[in-house]
Amino acid sequence: MSVSVSTAHRAASCFDDCAPDKLADLSAAALYQLAVARGEGDVAKDGPLVVKTGEHTGRSAQDKFIVRHTEIENKIWWDANKDITPEQFDRLHRDMLAYASERDLIRQNLRGGADKDYAINVRVFTEFAWHSLFIQHLLVRPPMSERGGDPDFTIVDLPGFEADPSVHGCASKTVIAVDFVRRMVLIGGTSYAGEMKKSVFTILNFLLPEENVMPMHCSVNVGAGADPAIFFGLSGTGKTTLSADPKRTLIGDDEHGWGPNGLFNFEGGCYAKMIRLSPSAEPEIYATTKRFGTVLENVVMDPATRELDLDDAALAENSRGAYPIHFIPNASIEGRTGHPKNIIMLTCDAFGVMPPIAKLTPAQAMYMFLSGYTAKVAGTEKGLGKEPQATFSTCFGAPFMPRHPSEYGKLLGELIDRHGVDCWLVSTGWTGGPHGEGKRMPIKETRALLAAALNGSLNTAPMTTDPIFGFSVPTKVAGVDERILTPRNTWDDPAGYDAQAQKLAAMFIENFKIYEAYVSDAVKSGGPMQ
Repeated sequence: MSVSVSTAHRAASCFDDCAPDKLADLSAAALYQLAVARGEGDVAKDGPLVVKTGEHTGRSAQDKFIVRHTEIENKIWWDANKDITPEQFDRLHRDMLAYASERDLIRQNLRGGADKDYAINVRVFTEFAWHSLFIQHLLVRPPMSERGGDPDFTIVDLPGFEADPSVHGCASKTVIAVDFVRRMVLIGGTSYAGEMKKSVFTILNFLLPEENVMPMHCSVNVGAGADPAIFFGLSGTGKTTLSADPKRTLIGDDEHGWGPNGLFNFEGGCYAKMIRLSPSAEPEIYATTKRFGTVLENVVMDPATRELDLDDAALAENSRGAYPIHFIPNASIEGRTGHPKNIIMLTCDAFGVMPPIAKLTPAQAMYMFLSGYTAKVAGTEKGLGKEPQATFSTCFGAPFMPRHPSEYGKLLGELIDRHGVDCWLVSTGWTGGPHGEGKRMPIKETRALLAAALNGSLNTAPMTTDPIFGFSVPTKVAGVDERILTPRNTWDDPAGYDAQAQKLAAMFIENFKIYEAYVSDAVKSGGPMQ
C-alpha cells in the first residue's frame, strides 16, 4: 500500500521520549512482570493474566470522533461519524503529550494486515503494560528485523487521561479521536483495550477501499478442500465461536480484507467473549483460559485459589479473553487464504422469526449486508442494558465504517459476482418466540447446518420460499430437527409469529430507505416482500 508516513512519523516521534528503549517491543513474559509489578492485574491458576477495566467494560461508541479535514471532507460518512476540528485534536494531542511526559509509556511496533501488499505499520504507545500485551496479541507481530522503520499510523492509549469536552470537542472525559491526515489515533479515559484494535480496523476501513480491497467485520476459516468461508456478524452473534471449528483452519475471528490475493486477517490474535464459555461447545476457546499469555478482562477470579468463574457476570457481561491466534490449535499462522466459496451472514434475531439458515441470492445478500440486522448484546457497548436490543448496523459494523456503506456494498457485490460465492443467512438468536419467551438457537443445530452449507450438501436440500422475506429455507437437513427449520412451526402462537415477522419486515423496509438511492433495482427487490 502506498502510504505517506512523514506526518505519522512526526506524530509518533513526539511520544518516543515518553517510551524509553527498555520498554520497547517487550515480550509477553516481560509485560506480565511489569503488569503485576504495577498492580494492573493478577495471574490466575494455569497462567492467564486477569485484569479489570473498571467503568468501561465495552466500547464507548458515543466518544469516538474523526478529525474533519478538508482533504477527507467528502470521503467520510458524516451521518454516522462524529467530528472534531483539527484545532481540537491539536489541543488534545498537546495535553496527552503533557500527561505522558510524566510517565513511562510502553512502545510496540506492530502491523495491521497479514497481506504485506495491503498492510500498515502501526506504532502503539500504552500507559498500561497489559494493554501493550493485548495489542501485541491482536495485531500482527512482525519479525524484529522489520520493526525499525517509520510507522504508517500511531496509536496513543492513555486510560488515566481525562478529556475535557469544553476544549477537546468531545462528549465526555473519554475520547477516541482518529486523524486520517496526521495518521494518528488518541485514546483517553477508558481502560477497555478493545478500543485500540477497533481503531486499527477503522483505519483500514478508510484506506483499503481506495485499493479495491474490501475490509470486513468478519471471521474466516477454511476446510481441507480449499473452501474458505466468511462469517459476517457483530459481537455476540457467533463469529468467534462458529469459526473456531476443529475440522477447519481458522484464519481469524474478527477482521479481514478481501483483495486480489484472496482473504487475509487484519489481526494476529483473537478477542473472544468469555462469559458462560462452554468447555464442551467451545473447547478450543475454553482452552485459552488455561494458557500463560492470555489476557482475561473482567473475568471473576477467586483471590485465594486463583480459580476462574466464567459464569459470574459480576464484573461485566462482556468479559473477554485476548490471545495470540496460535493458541487455537488449527489456526493459520500466515493469516491468509484464497477467495471464499461461502459467505455466512450471522444475525442474533431477538424477534425469533428468522430461520436458523436460509439461502440468499446475490441481491438478497447485498440487501442483508447493507441492512446488517442483528441484536446488540448486553455489555458490548457502554450504556446497553441487560436485554438485547434489535438494531440495524450496516455492513455488520457501522461503528467502524468511516466511508458511506454503499462503497463497501459495491465492493462486496462485485467480489461475490466475480468469484461465484454462495451466500447464507444464519440466525443464532431466538427460536420458539422472541427474547424472553423463546429459547436461544441450539449451537449444535447451528453447527450442523453450517457444516451442510460449507460442504455443499445444503445446495441440494429441499427448499421452500419464505412468504415474507423471500429467501430459500431448507425443509429437511440430515441430523437436524425438521421443526426448527421453519420458525413458525416452533411458536405456540402461529398468529403471533406472523405479526412479529410482519413487524420485523416493516423495520427492514423502513431502514433500507436510506440506501435505495445507491443500489440497483435488483438489490432493492432483495428485501422483504411488500
